[in-house]
Amino acid sequence: MPELPEVEIARRLIADRALHRRIVDVGDSDGYVVRPHPPGELRNALTGRSLTAAHRRGKTIWLETSGPGGVATPGGPELGVHLGMSGRIVVTRPDGSVAEGGDPYRYRARPDQARWSRFALTFADGGSLALLDPRRLGRVRLSPDIGALGPDAAQVTPAEFRALITKGTIAVKARLLDQSKIAGIGNLLADEIFWQAKVSPLARVDSLSAAQVSRLYRALKSVLEAASAGGGAHTGAVIAARHAGGTCPRDGAPMVHGIVGGRSTWWCSREQVLGADRP
Repeated sequence: MPELPEVEIARRLIADRALHRRIVDVGDSDGYVVRPHPPGELRNALTGRSLTAAHRRGKTIWLETSGPGGVATPGGPELGVHLGMSGRIVVTRPDGSVAEGGDPYRYRARPDQARWSRFALTFADGGSLALLDPRRLGRVRLSPDIGALGPDAAQVTPAEFRALITKGTIAVKARLLDQSKIAGIGNLLADEIFWQAKVSPLARVDSLSAAQVSRLYRALKSVLEAASAGGGAHTGAVIAARHAGGTCPRDGAPMVHGIVGGRSTWWCSREQVLGADRP
């Protein structure tokens, strides 16, 4: 699943290759992906304009568009893009060269790949931007509600993190996955963060010690930096051990599996003991 690092790669791809290219057609016929917009509404809103800027908060990308006629001035609607569980952004240049960003598992070439295109912009120069999504869980909409998201995980400050992560009684992993609190962390990044911080994902947020909160914040930053440099959340040190019979890469203890916040979760049976460092 695309998490913050993969979505940032997709955003940079759009910023590098898709801006300031006049839109001449919009493929918005997949009513499920573009809901609540009926087919044709995004085509009418975007045709003749161009993308002028690409932004991201958490896992949501939003794109500014130009005024009518494709002029390089703001004034057009904002276009929100969420990659869902398996979405990728594919940008084609006028010369036919293709670049992709998003889900880390590349699609295998096969005849029915075309049906994975859920939304597309066709540019006047002959190139395009498309959302490919085998699982059809991505979303494209006008005027996305960015205000519903918490601070971006890559930008959250220590004070913000401490206030957001410790309030209430919920399991700390469920809190870290709550996009309205801190935006951008998915299941793989969360398991890697808790493993690096040596904190149990089962711990209640009101039970965390100051030392645990500090370790979690440092791990959040280091995990995001490493995942961004490595190409995605799937490159974390503990990810390959998240399976039955897996052992902790650090101490060799068996990995434990459970469900936290509705998500499959793995942790070290020795170093991530519930209640460790409890005040």
